[in-house]
Amino acid sequence: MTSTLLPGNIVYGGPITTSEAQDYPSLGQYIVDKYKSFGDQTVMIDAVTGTEYSAKFMYDSIVRLAQILQKLGVKQNDVIGLSSENSINFAIAMFAGFAVGATVAPFNVTYSDREVDHAINLSRPKIIFASKITMDCIVRVAKKNKFVKGIIAISGSTSNLPNVHSLLDLMSNDKYKTKPDFTSPQANKADDVVLIVCSSGTTGLPKGVQLTQSNLLATLDSQIQPTMIPLSEITLLTVIPWFHAFGCLTLITCASMGTRLIYLPKFEEKLFLSAIEKYRVMMAFMVPPLMVFLAKHPIVDKYDLSSLMVLLCGAAPLSRETEDQIKERIGVPFIRQGYGLSESTLSVLVQTDEYCKPGSVGVLKVGIYAKVVDPDTGKILGANERGELCFKGDGIMKGYIGDTKSTQTAIKDGWLHTGDIGYYDDSFEFFIVDRIKELIKYKGFQVPPAEIEALLLTHEKIKDAAVIGKPDEEAGELPMAFVVKQANVELTTGDVISFVHDRASPAKRLRGGVIFVEEIPKNPSGKILRRVLREMLKKQKSKL
Repeated sequence: MTSTLLPGNIVYGGPITTSEAQDYPSLGQYIVDKYKSFGDQTVMIDAVTGTEYSAKFMYDSIVRLAQILQKLGVKQNDVIGLSSENSINFAIAMFAGFAVGATVAPFNVTYSDREVDHAINLSRPKIIFASKITMDCIVRVAKKNKFVKGIIAISGSTSNLPNVHSLLDLMSNDKYKTKPDFTSPQANKADDVVLIVCSSGTTGLPKGVQLTQSNLLATLDSQIQPTMIPLSEITLLTVIPWFHAFGCLTLITCASMGTRLIYLPKFEEKLFLSAIEKYRVMMAFMVPPLMVFLAKHPIVDKYDLSSLMVLLCGAAPLSRETEDQIKERIGVPFIRQGYGLSESTLSVLVQTDEYCKPGSVGVLKVGIYAKVVDPDTGKILGANERGELCFKGDGIMKGYIGDTKSTQTAIKDGWLHTGDIGYYDDSFEFFIVDRIKELIKYKGFQVPPAEIEALLLTHEKIKDAAVIGKPDEEAGELPMAFVVKQANVELTTGDVISFVHDRASPAKRLRGGVIFVEEIPKNPSGKILRRVLREMLKKQKSKL
């Protein structure tokens, strides 16, 4: 992957040299055909139960469910919601959705009713797949939204709820006659949306990122690996939630390449480590909190992790210290960082064997253009000059669903403006320095301060509030609040923390604590000066 500098200080990652996926009529057909070609090869293993699933099982299940969905009235470009932790049925439901030409909208399983209501009103799914842990919430919210015509229970019983089908019952019901093969409808690849993933904006509730058939197919063709090991021949472990863009897109990539994918529904220390030992895992998708765990937790020494060759880390920056500690402790030869956004269909930058300087996020992937822009003047900058990172290429989203204004702010003349400040050096390796955006990164999840602030301001005893990320080695950042009380009221930090705890999903809770202040620093137009708050926090810490 050799980058070149084009006129006008545009950096180019070079052309995508294969068009295998892009030559297909649709993503659904590509995945169905891939599974068919892998035959009896084991492609998925549930690390909790030890159950192994072959490509033939996946093919047969996807083909049957796709036809059942059609019989239930799901048509091309209808939306299917998906609210579940990682499970074999999550994968089957998503791929069956792709096969019928539907748009799949995965929802965060930790969302509160309010957040689910917002998410389904963005994507407006006809049918929602829900697991045992999300079913109650999905049923409550779906009742209020008449466009949801049915719910399918991915796991557990349906408790005889109206309009709730059991996936197991549907798949085993002789009433649904299905053929052993399936042809997906031809997609309008540039326009048809295949995925709507939720991405937190700085302005409050999540936005729905629309990724097209073309976005996904081009990204699959660009997955020239940053390691020497072809994905088709390796055993890979993931615990990254598949409802998260990073998790979802890596699942699709692994499916199309015939990787032996070991998955966990959530991170559990012993299961995670024993899975690496038991299955001789060679490669794992990681986020910084998991890397800190590998670097520091005493339990790690009790397991044989010598099979690990590559750790691919995304979703948030990883410190050099953590990387060194892991290499020394476990002897993993390759730790690779990447950089991407939901809006860019996976990573746009990735470290390679040649380009992996400490602290870098690597070089451009094939098919991607980049420029660094002065945020104040709009001038395109050169090497070693800091500015906003902007990217262009086949993976850039179609836009935010139902939000033209945010789309126009994010994409200008085909360039995605990331809101991240960074630079590239003389060998075109990129470094992230800071964020223009105010998003708090908690364990790889994006937490918009504005949403927590809006929630705090609904408390009758709170006059004003501001939220920032408090640096934390394990989680990255912890949401913390500066609060101005109303005059003459009793209000404790515990009251404020409980108020948010009861009304927001886990990532948005005030784990960084609460500080009471006389006023919130703001500029003349009323914008919160978070920089000043960060300085106040530093002074507090130095006093301690």
